Amino acid sequence: MESSLVLVDTSGRTVVDLTEEVRGFGAGRGDGLINVFAPHATAGLALMEVGSGSEHDLGEALARLLPRDDRYRHRHGARGHGADHVLPALVSPSLTIPVLGGKLQIGTWQSVVLVDVNGDNPERQVRLSFLGG
Repeated sequence: MESSLVLVDTSGRTVVDLTEEVRGFGAGRGDGLINVFAPHATAGLALMEVGSGSEHDLGEALARLLPRDDRYRHRHGARGHGADHVLPALVSPSLTIPVLGGKLQIGTWQSVVLVDVNGDNPERQVRLSFLGG
């Protein structure tokens, strides 16, 4: 298995497009699977359309689902930080994407994104791993 670490700055962004990094990692590797993993307790990964307003829509949906208030038992950090720790139960911290002939097998409008609502820690890592088939 081959692996690489991508450093991501999420400052001021809930959704960060990682598609080109993942595509580049898979390029020329033949057939297999790419696993994308965010080793964080407050971030997740998703496949979604970007550039059409969906990022803003996702941010609003997460704000409705995970309000930034004091209802959470997990209370360290910024107000509502407990919501950040619930996010990975809704937005998985990992994705697995098939690769055929070195090309990601994602849909035309799908992009690989990191989802991060935690304003306390904008420095993120994403682990890319390729398992050849």
